[in-house]
Amino acid sequence: MAGNGGCAPIIIKKVQGSCEGGHHGGAWKVAYADFVTAMMAFFLLMWLLNATTEKQRQGLADYFNPTLIQSTRSGHDGPFGGEVQDAKTDSGQGAGASRDTLAAQSPQAASFEDMARHVQDQLTGSGAESMQKVNLLRHVVTRMTDEGLVIELTDLMDEPLFVGDSAQPTPAMQELAGILSGVLGRVKNQVALTGHVRAYPEMLIQSPVWALSDARAHALRNLLEGAGFDARRVQRVTSYADRRNRSVNPMDPNNNRIEVILLR
Repeated sequence: MAGNGGCAPIIIKKVQGSCEGGHHGGAWKVAYADFVTAMMAFFLLMWLLNATTEKQRQGLADYFNPTLIQSTRSGHDGPFGGEVQDAKTDSGQGAGASRDTLAAQSPQAASFEDMARHVQDQLTGSGAESMQKVNLLRHVVTRMTDEGLVIELTDLMDEPLFVGDSAQPTPAMQELAGILSGVLGRVKNQVALTGHVRAYPEMLIQSPVWALSDARAHALRNLLEGAGFDARRVQRVTSYADRRNRSVNPMDPNNNRIEVILLR
């Protein structure tokens, strides 16, 4: 003690911190990632349930069900029970798309898809009788939807289906109605008619789009019934005005059309 001048010795103690004190590992990150993934899968499932029809959901369930029992439905090997819209059935088919002769198979014994293609063949194939009908059937475009077979009768730049901005049918429309009546008269499904027209300038005091689309749809209904089509098969007549345009330009004459839907 005397050697140090009467002072107490200085002791320095170094304490090293433990690595586990400020770090708890990454397990919580893994758990959080699993939670986010599960929530994303849940919301995706909810969206799929809302965006698909009952028939599509059943088709998906059948596709992922590992059963060996074969279905008796047409096209059962597909994920939607034979109702998948491929590049052929989902595209428009106008005149010249098919030249098949009338099939002898009864539409009642076939599935709707087979019957609808049969109707398409009859409709497009009927133009082979003359060049005049080939030109006439340029107005016709068909496509398959969940609701049924849609047959569009559209205006052409050089040949409208109605006189001016009226509901008076042209001779081309009258002849098309006769062809439709003959083709659709061979099946028994109900039909629906929808009228569509192009947009008009907003400067007009009163736009004629609603009244005109409705009048044209009823004009076609009258033509079909006048050609012998059973009036009891018409389920509804609807007008959409200029709300469902085909062209980017709302005032394009190609937006003028009448849709005849052969319902499932």
